Amino acid sequence: MRSTGSAPGEDDRPLLLQLEQRLNKLIETLYPDERTRPGYARLAKEIRETTGGSISATYLWELATGRKRNLTLEQLDILAQFFGVPPEYFLNDKVSERVNAQLMLATALRDTKIRSLALRAEGLSPASLDALLTMVDEARKLQNLSVMNDPNPPRSGSND
Repeated sequence: MRSTGSAPGEDDRPLLLQLEQRLNKLIETLYPDERTRPGYARLAKEIRETTGGSISATYLWELATGRKRNLTLEQLDILAQFFGVPPEYFLNDKVSERVNAQLMLATALRDTKIRSLALRAEGLSPASLDALLTMVDEARKLQNLSVMNDPNPPRSGSND
């Protein structure tokens, strides 16, 4: 049964909204700079050249804007192959969350200062690493940034 205040299909079919959001997340992650982000025609060409599969520029735009949501398994597989994610990324919340955590890490590691900080922390004791994490959290608060939760918290009894 549909809720009365929403457009048909929006509230009762969240998977359709997630497809649009997840596709856009992948595009933004692969092309973080909006100024150099390809248009849908160039993206469709890159997908064709990389995977051998074909998705039109118009269809990509329709998927990314939520105008079309009827993705075939073949198209799902082509998108997953191009973006380097499992096809389940588009359909499964747990897989999507895991992949998004990996994407966040990969995006952060593009920054040479973040990479340098991570490499310099290698070999420090767990207590020293905890102190560094506390300092980073405090620096984020000072700059009015949200404190980030560790997507992979250590298991109890673990020292990693």
